[in-house]
Amino acid sequence: MNLQWISKDGKLLLGARIVRTFSYGFLSVIIAIYLKLIGFGDIAIGLVLTATLVNSVFFNLFSSAYADKIGRRNTLVIYAVLMVASSIIFFVTDNYVALVIAALIGTINVTGSEVGAFLSLEQALLPNTISDAKKRNSIFAIYNAVGTFAMSAGVLVSGLPAILQNHGFDKIAAIKFLFLIYAACAVAVLVIYLVLSKNIEVKDKVPKSGLTMKNISPKSRGIIAKMSTLFAVDSFGGGFVIQSIVSFWFYTKFGADLSSLSYIFAIAGVLTAVSYLASTKIASKIGLVNTMVFTHIPSNILLILLAFAPSLFIAMLLFFARMSLSQMDVPTRQSYLMGVVGENERIPAAVFTNTSRNISQAISPSLSGVIISALSLSAPFVVGGVLKIVYDVGIFFSFRKIKPPEEL
Repeated sequence: MNLQWISKDGKLLLGARIVRTFSYGFLSVIIAIYLKLIGFGDIAIGLVLTATLVNSVFFNLFSSAYADKIGRRNTLVIYAVLMVASSIIFFVTDNYVALVIAALIGTINVTGSEVGAFLSLEQALLPNTISDAKKRNSIFAIYNAVGTFAMSAGVLVSGLPAILQNHGFDKIAAIKFLFLIYAACAVAVLVIYLVLSKNIEVKDKVPKSGLTMKNISPKSRGIIAKMSTLFAVDSFGGGFVIQSIVSFWFYTKFGADLSSLSYIFAIAGVLTAVSYLASTKIASKIGLVNTMVFTHIPSNILLILLAFAPSLFIAMLLFFARMSLSQMDVPTRQSYLMGVVGENERIPAAVFTNTSRNISQAISPSLSGVIISALSLSAPFVVGGVLKIVYDVGIFFSFRKIKPPEEL
């Protein structure tokens, strides 16, 4: 693939994405299981997972207020340092309070798709790293595809504890070893960010009020507000079925071991990555909004059906079918948002929409623990699927007439 149209900084951002999501791959599979093994209950596990999402909310707001003041590269470096710190805390202690703090200050990712502090900044920077504006859809498809391929490779690493147990490690110690790998990945991400050039910094004078929509045009303000609301609904639904919870569901309902889970999520990741690249071609034919909606609704119907799967084999087939469709809206919505707002509005647009996603998604894992305890292990799949269909309908009727420049 010829990537000459992507600048050096763009390629570095893709590299950081690859390393980071590789580590997220195995972490999202093992973390809920690890917490269960060290004695945490369902509700306590949900609270730790929620803390990782609260982290995303805080640091996204921080990016909006200060990234262009202290420097975009400096902000990314700070986040990478905290990523290193949180991984070390998870390795050295199983104290509940310490793990919650690590989840709050670091960038422990448990969703199976990135929602954290790095995403909003990188999402806003990417359009400026390409030489041809018509390649905007392509850069977002590549960004998400390489990340998902890397996450799939990382998921395979979640099978490593099973191998280590055959060489004298107990189950908990074997899983803990993965936190060292996570720390190494965090250090690599830090080094990549330190190499970024000054070209990623904002060119215009930074307004004094960072965390505000005052400097956004009324038209863009309306788009951002409406999209933030709908994204919140989608993410609230998605929070019930983040990868850590799906992993826990396979593990508990069907007795799937870590080795089996690593293969399941790796295959799902490859299907998702291919779907990102396919979404670009589909969007060129039917438009970004139609691609977002008409691939997402079938995936959410499959999610609801997954709750009623009678066997591991049927569950895997439904899960794979769902994952081949469910994330096609990710690069399309990112490209759409960056296309319908002005260049100087991209960071706040990304931050406000991603923050709304993170706030709503931060609530769901805790509620999942309650729903599982009160109803059934599979109930979160139904709740999540219904809410995400509501989002799809809202996106279609709200944005079908608002076109990005290339669709006018």
